[in-house]
Amino acid sequence: MATAVSPAIRHEPTASDIRLVIAASSAGTIFEWYDFFIYGTLAALIGTAFVPSDNALARQLTVWAGFAVGFGFRPLGAVLFGYLGDKLGRKYTFLVTVTLMGIATAGVGLVPSVKTIGLAAPAIVILLRIMQGLALGGEYGGATIFVSEHCPPNKRGFYTGFIQASVVGGFVLSLIVVLGCKLAMSEATWNAWGWRAPFVISLVLLAISLWMRLKLSESPVFQAMRAEGQMAKNPFKESFTYPGNPKRLVVALFGVAAGLTVIWYTAMFRGLSFLTGPMRVDETAAEIIVGIAALIGMSFFVFFGSLSDRIGRKAPIVWGYALTLILLFPCFWAIGWVMEPSLAISGPDVKITPGGTQIIVIMGALLTLSALSGATYGSVAALLAEMFPPKIRYSSVSIPYHFGTGYFGGFLPLIATWIVARTGNPYSELWYTWGVVLVALIVAIWGLQGGPPRDFEETA
Repeated sequence: MATAVSPAIRHEPTASDIRLVIAASSAGTIFEWYDFFIYGTLAALIGTAFVPSDNALARQLTVWAGFAVGFGFRPLGAVLFGYLGDKLGRKYTFLVTVTLMGIATAGVGLVPSVKTIGLAAPAIVILLRIMQGLALGGEYGGATIFVSEHCPPNKRGFYTGFIQASVVGGFVLSLIVVLGCKLAMSEATWNAWGWRAPFVISLVLLAISLWMRLKLSESPVFQAMRAEGQMAKNPFKESFTYPGNPKRLVVALFGVAAGLTVIWYTAMFRGLSFLTGPMRVDETAAEIIVGIAALIGMSFFVFFGSLSDRIGRKAPIVWGYALTLILLFPCFWAIGWVMEPSLAISGPDVKITPGGTQIIVIMGALLTLSALSGATYGSVAALLAEMFPPKIRYSSVSIPYHFGTGYFGGFLPLIATWIVARTGNPYSELWYTWGVVLVALIVAIWGLQGGPPRDFEETA
C-alpha cells in the first residue's frame, strides 16, 4: 500500500536548487547541533556556574543529567514538529525549530549563576535545555527529509550524507568556537564569564541560518501531495496505523537510531571525557585532538552515504555494527596503553600534554571509531526517508530517530559516568555501548531490506 505522488505535478529541482538545499540544510543543521553540543563541550564550567554543590562527581552527574533532559524531550519535539511538518510543510517547520534552538542556547549564556540567584539558575537552565530538546526533535527529520525529497534517487545517499556530516560539524564548530574564545581572553576571564560567549554567539548563527533557509522553496514531494489532496489527517496516529509501519518504526528505533547514536557519542563525547578524565590530558589539547579527528571523520559520513547508493543501505550499517563490537574496546585500550607511561610518572593532579606518538595513536583510535560511526550513520537519512510513506514521513522518521538518539544516546554520558563511578574501571562504561550495538545489529539483520536503494512506493 503506497502513497503515490504524481510526477506531473512535481516541480523538479534544478542542480542549483539542490546545491542551495544541501548548503542551507547542512548549515542549519551544523548551527543547531552546535547549539546543542556547546552544553556538552562546556560541561565542567556549567557545573561550576549552575550546580549548588562542591562535590566534583555530583556536579558532573548533575550536568550530564541536564544534558540528558534535553535529549529526553527530543521525542516530544519529534511528535510536535513531525505533525506540523506533515501538515504544514517541511520548510516552515524547521524554520521554527532553528529559531527556538538559537534563542534557547543564547539564553543559557545569559542565566545568572547559582551564587547570584540560587536554585533558580539550574531550574532556568533545565527549562532552556527542554526548549533545545524540543527544537532538535523537529530539526533532524525536517532537514533530512527536505534534502531527500529534492534529490534524485541514485544520489540520495551521497547528498544526505552531508546532513549526517553536519551533525558532526556542529560538534566541531562548538570546539572551534570554544578554543577561539579561550585564545582571545585570559584564563581568569574565560573561567569567570568568557565561557558564556559561545552560547551568545548562537544568535549570530541563528541569523545566518534563517537567512539561508528563507531562500528555500518547499519540498517538491510535499507540494505535490498538497496539490493532489493526499495529506495525512493525523500524521502521528497514522504513523502507528499505516500498514507495515509498526515494524518499520521498531526497526528504525532499535536497529538504526539506537545503534548509530551510541557509537558516535562514545567516539566523540566519551572520547573527550576519557582523555580529560582518567587519561588526565590537558583540556585544550584534548579538545584540539578530538576536534581534528571529528573534522577528518566527517568525510566518512559522505563516503558511506555515497557507497550506499551503489551497494544498498543495509550493508554498511550491518558491517559497521559488527566491526564496532570487535574494535570498540581495543580502540580505548590503545589510548590507555599509549598514555600509561605518562600517567605513571606524573602526579594525580598533573595535566598531561601528549607527545607525537601518543597523539598518533589517539588520533588513530578516534578515526577508527569515526569510520565506524560513518558506516552506521552516513546512509541513515536516505534509508529512513525511503522506509516511510511521504504523507507521514516527517513524523515517521522523527519519532523513532529521536526516541533512539534521545534515550540511548542522550543518557549515555550520564549512564557511563555512573558506571565508572560504581566500578572504578574507566573502560567499564563501554559495555553499555557494546550491548546497545549488539541489539541494533540483530534488529538490523532481521528488519532492514537488502539490495539496491528503492523509494517507498517500490518497497511498500
